[in-house]
Parts: sequence; structure tokens; C-alpha cells
Amino acid sequence: MARFLLVHGSAHGAWCWREVVPRLTALGHEAIAIDLPSHGDDPLPTNSATLDLYAQRVIDHLTEPTIVVGHSMGGYVISHAAEQAPELVDRLIYLCAYLPWPGRTLAQMRKEGKTQPLLPALIMSEDRKSFAINPDMVGDVMYHDCTDDQLAFAKSQLCLQATQPSDQQVPLTDAYHSVPRSYIICNQDRTIPPELQRRMAADFDARSVFELDTSHSPFFSRPQDLSDLFDTIARG
Repeated sequence: MARFLLVHGSAHGAWCWREVVPRLTALGHEAIAIDLPSHGDDPLPTNSATLDLYAQRVIDHLTEPTIVVGHSMGGYVISHAAEQAPELVDRLIYLCAYLPWPGRTLAQMRKEGKTQPLLPALIMSEDRKSFAINPDMVGDVMYHDCTDDQLAFAKSQLCLQATQPSDQQVPLTDAYHSVPRSYIICNQDRTIPPELQRRMAADFDARSVFELDTSHSPFFSRPQDLSDLFDTIARG
């Protein structure tokens, strides 16, 4: 069976995978969810977080060939890690995630969408080095198909997000392109427009592009379906 490394997105932590990890384990896989620096239980101050540190955290957990999943912002993180250690990545799975395009930072990729539904929900710090997600808007933007309990849990766990990781380009070479890739489009996503997800996945092998009829957070709203899809991808 496969070894999965689960990488969260902006303002999240390993906690967002709590309903997926046991399901992957039940399917016979090894599943590890990590906190990126300054997220979850990691003590690094928010403004010290960088995309390079994020990628290094992933690489530190690649002790053997692994399927690496990146959610949302995590797409940039796993791409940066795979560029540096492609031999340790069996496959990259982008879960409604940003894919680095040449010459574009993640912040610039957000602007590639016809709309930016997340933008009104961001509360920027005075020094513009971090942002929070408006708790009054986050349910509608990220968790509209989740339960009240799941929403309450997420709101209690969300953290500040450093802006530096969104302002760094990730040049990708043949090292990165040697790694197999899959993309999971979330058709009800109100954070990353589905039309942008389709554009980002356009150059993937069509057999490796999948869809879920969910919000931006299928790890909560459809954890079994998501785990089954991960299992299907792992089995080839």
C-alpha cells in the first residue's frame, strides 16, 4: 500500500485532515498529516514563515517514496518540495490547489481567476506581513457544505497566515516534471474558482484529473469519498 503525506493550505494545520487520516489507514495506507512552520502546533512566529521553510518541512518527512497531497496553498509547497527531491515523491496530488505557473507567485495566481471570492474575507495586518480569515465569512467561503460542528472546530483552529509564501515564485524544471501528478477539482469551491482549477489542470494527463462535488474543504464534508479517491489514485 501507499504512504501519504498530507499538506494543508493557508491558515490551516494538520488538524484539517483528522477525518481523512483514519480512513486512509483503514484502507491499508500509511497517512501522515503535518503542520507547516507557524501553523497548528508549530511554534515558529507567523512572520518568520517562508515558502522555503514550508517546502523543507515536507522534504524532512520524505524518508521514503511518498504520495504527497497539497490542498490550496499547499500546491505551491508540494511543487517546491518535489523540485528539490523528486526521487522521494511517488506522485503529487493537487486538491483544489494552486499550481505554480512560470513567473507567477501564488498571489498572482489568485488573480488568474475570473473572480477572487476569498479576497473579501481576508483581514490584512497593518504591516501586511500576515492575514486572518474573517470568521463571519469563512463558513460561506470555505465550509458551506460542512456540518456546524465541523465549522466550529475549524474556526477554533484557524491561524494567521504569513504573506511571504504567497509572494515567492517557484521555478519548475525537468526534476519536477519527472514526477507523476493528479488534480482533484472541487466543483462547489468558493475559494479557488473551479474554472481556474480546470485551467491549472489542463495540461495534466486527463486520466489523472478527478472531480468532487464539494466545497473547498472535502476533507470535512466528504472525507470517505476523498479517501476512496486517494486510494484509487494510489492504485493507479
